[in-house]
Amino acid sequence: MDAGAEVERDPDARDDSERAALRAVTRQALSVGIATGAYGVSFGAVSVAAGLSVWQTVAMSALLFSGGSQFALAGVLGAGGSGVAAVATSTLLGVRNGLYALQVSRILEVRGLRRLVAAQLTIDESTAVAIGQQDPRAMRRGFWLTGVIVYLGWNLSTLAGALLGNAIGDPTIYGFDAAAAAAFCALLWPRLRSLEAGATAALAALLTVVLVPLAPPGVPVLVAALAAVVVGLLDRRGRGDETGVGDETGVGDGREHRPGEHAGEEPA
Repeated sequence: MDAGAEVERDPDARDDSERAALRAVTRQALSVGIATGAYGVSFGAVSVAAGLSVWQTVAMSALLFSGGSQFALAGVLGAGGSGVAAVATSTLLGVRNGLYALQVSRILEVRGLRRLVAAQLTIDESTAVAIGQQDPRAMRRGFWLTGVIVYLGWNLSTLAGALLGNAIGDPTIYGFDAAAAAAFCALLWPRLRSLEAGATAALAALLTVVLVPLAPPGVPVLVAALAAVVVGLLDRRGRGDETGVGDETGVGDGREHRPGEHAGEEPA
């Protein structure tokens, strides 16, 4: 086969690959966005039951737009906690979104008003879909499409849940309480191929299970995030040991080299 003809077909093959990646991330964004958006029904009902008005509930979804933080705030208020405690707990849990922004900002490279919109849409699902892609265009499409779909679905279903309240029954019966977690796990699973990733996930899960009965809402998630730091430090230390720093000079192998003698070579 002519090498020149093969080179000429490479751009077309690359274009086909990019289009396939864009189609795949579009399907992923739609499935995650619809499943997560429907979960807002649960928050709307829970928030009204905790004593917030319909419009307070809707405003929280529109402005705060962080499911974990919203449930934490409504849960503390519903349990009789003070407004200060509710806001503190919600803020503590929302710290993770700031950490997501450090990664997402390098992917999107946006400025001005779009940067503010991107900050609002930086949530678990949009970040997970974005970083789960290989192609930069697919990353950006995954972030924006997932974020917009979740935002619209979450706010509409929040309004529905707040208006209907107890009329819809327990939202957990319909599985809405597990939709977001299931979608996030499905996105995370393909990335757990390495030993480091698996160890990080296992340690994070263990810390969460241990701390949930003991720590205030939000704290277990933040502590579990330290699992990545611990695994990273251990992995770095292990790699440092494997490199055998100092072997070239004889340091660390228990002997000195005489002038003209190469490291690792027996003396004549």
